[in-house]
Amino acid sequence: MQQMRLPNVSILPPATGLAAACEPILRSVPAWFGIEESIMEYVEAIEQMPTVLAMHQDQAIGFMTIEQHFPGSAELHVLAIRPEWHRKGVGRALLHASESHARRMGARFLQVKTISARQECAAYAETRKWYEAVGFVPLTEFPTLWGEDGPCLQMIKVLE
Repeated sequence: MQQMRLPNVSILPPATGLAAACEPILRSVPAWFGIEESIMEYVEAIEQMPTVLAMHQDQAIGFMTIEQHFPGSAELHVLAIRPEWHRKGVGRALLHASESHARRMGARFLQVKTISARQECAAYAETRKWYEAVGFVPLTEFPTLWGEDGPCLQMIKVLE
């Protein structure tokens, strides 16, 4: 994946302790993050895990948090971009930086979990479409991982 150049957008290197910057981004996209308990669990994870942050001037506009389960694999644990920045290349730029970090840590695979097509939702249909466009492929489905109303699709990408 080629590095994206976005005018007036900086992609910061992975850091921990970014919960305060990322929580407002999560709350800006309620179609994806509308359950308070889940938001707070993500905020705790963001504080502890390496997070790549996109900044426009002095405002955080998007992020990706990376969890490394094993030496050879990593996961995009949580990610979000403010709606006004969707479809402007911010996600691709964040992914490029996240993949570079995962490679430096020795990961050969990057995974992500999202809501599967078993649950009709336009927002998550767009999410799955984006993941496929950036090289992720469906790996397996967990119909009850997140409860009966949240069928999980695990997608994976080989890091080259």
